Amino acid sequence: MAEAVIGVDIGTQSTKAVLVRLDGTILAQASRSYAPDTPRPNWAEQHPDVWVDAVESCLAEIAQLGTAVDIRGICVSSLYGGSGIPVDAEVKPLHPCLIWMDRRAERQVGWVKQNVDLGHLGDITGNGVDSYYGFTKMMWLRDERPEVWARTAWLLPPNAYVIHRLTDEIAVDHSSAGNIGGIYDIKARTWSQEMLQVLGIPSRLMPERLVDPTAIVGGLTQAASRRLGLAEGIPVMAGGVDAAVATFAAGVVAPGHHVAMIGTSMCWGYIAPTADAAQGLISMPYVVGTAQDLYVFGGAGTAGASVSWFREEFCQAEIAAGRETGRDPHAILEEAAKDVPPGSHGVVFLPYLMGERSPVWDGQASGAFVGLNLFHTRAHLYRAVLEGVTFALRHNMEAGAKGSAALEDRLIVVGGAAKSDLWMQIVADVTGYPVWTIKEDVEAALGAARLAALGAGLIRRDGDDTWITLIERAAPDPACKSRYDEVFKVYAALYPTLKDSMHALAKLRGGLE
Repeated sequence: MAEAVIGVDIGTQSTKAVLVRLDGTILAQASRSYAPDTPRPNWAEQHPDVWVDAVESCLAEIAQLGTAVDIRGICVSSLYGGSGIPVDAEVKPLHPCLIWMDRRAERQVGWVKQNVDLGHLGDITGNGVDSYYGFTKMMWLRDERPEVWARTAWLLPPNAYVIHRLTDEIAVDHSSAGNIGGIYDIKARTWSQEMLQVLGIPSRLMPERLVDPTAIVGGLTQAASRRLGLAEGIPVMAGGVDAAVATFAAGVVAPGHHVAMIGTSMCWGYIAPTADAAQGLISMPYVVGTAQDLYVFGGAGTAGASVSWFREEFCQAEIAAGRETGRDPHAILEEAAKDVPPGSHGVVFLPYLMGERSPVWDGQASGAFVGLNLFHTRAHLYRAVLEGVTFALRHNMEAGAKGSAALEDRLIVVGGAAKSDLWMQIVADVTGYPVWTIKEDVEAALGAARLAALGAGLIRRDGDDTWITLIERAAPDPACKSRYDEVFKVYAALYPTLKDSMHALAKLRGGLE
């Protein structure tokens, strides 16, 4: 009987699971969709039971499809869980998880900036302060939900909580711990007792067991086995943050390799031995070589989310046409957008629909179309959205280049955006890098499966990579690159120019609580 592993990725809008043979052959896939809750402007949360139900549904489907193989391991990666899930002593959730997209902790950010030595915080954690980071969201729970805080026994990242439901064990992987920022010592690879005390977060809320993403947390319990139809005792590996796991899926294991993950959000990252918080990027231990390598990345808060927002709010004609013809509305929009020249005839989109992460770091930043004219059409605006997200990618790449070793002379792109030929050409033209993508359409889930195989000792990290097939998708066009260089100068200058107006509007819409 052939040996196989299961990789699971819990995303912001869906969970995917994949059953993979040890040579990388994908034997079965399953997915479940859902959406985050956004009860107020700049708030974004999800109830952990949504994730558990999606994971278990996917695993049960995989179990039915994979009866002819010997499943040797399961690994779970997940979205960056922000605050983590506050659970009681019986590991029951007490409040929805404030996910990475949530920006409600602006008051806590202000307190940290006024009361904490940010240089010292950066030296310890490799990270800065912003309402993106989990430690500020934890402080919000403490300040605004004291009844929840008083009953909280642990704060668990999404993958750690789901793994507990599968194994009855509690452990946090180093990438998820590091991504919290503020309270994790990036050099010592442990919780920072100093920063926990300074920030007023009790150390008892941080699980003591910190493990590598390939570590076995525990075996599938008898109860979980019965629910899912999988064998009791299957090892379950810790996994990690989805952006890093997707980067690993793309074959990235050495310094200088870099990958852009463009899904609901955008993360561009590379592998490095040290962190430099001064460059405005995010740092966490990488999912392999965890003791010595860091995943250093920057990202836009709303990438694919900007595209989905534009489609749902302004493109009803294309949606209706898609229903009638059976075509994807995005394909209809792209047909028209292909005829729009680079720069969208003078329209620039700022994709700051939930504040913005690096290198802007402003929870009160807001989205904008600048340069509108009666001449412009939906096609212009759609292309401007794709270009705006790609300018955000370049903005992060330029910040990262200041603190990194030489980057490889190609950019690998993973995530939903990789399905679009137009968008991949825009990425090549804006960044100046040839763009490669993965043939297999299961990035983070495939990375999780690969971590499971590593953790189970079934494959080697330095072995021949038969798990992925990289395809060259787009090469930069010199004329288009030159045009985009000029437009990018405008893009980069717009946020500083509009910042005060953005903040004033944030107050008017009630964005500050």
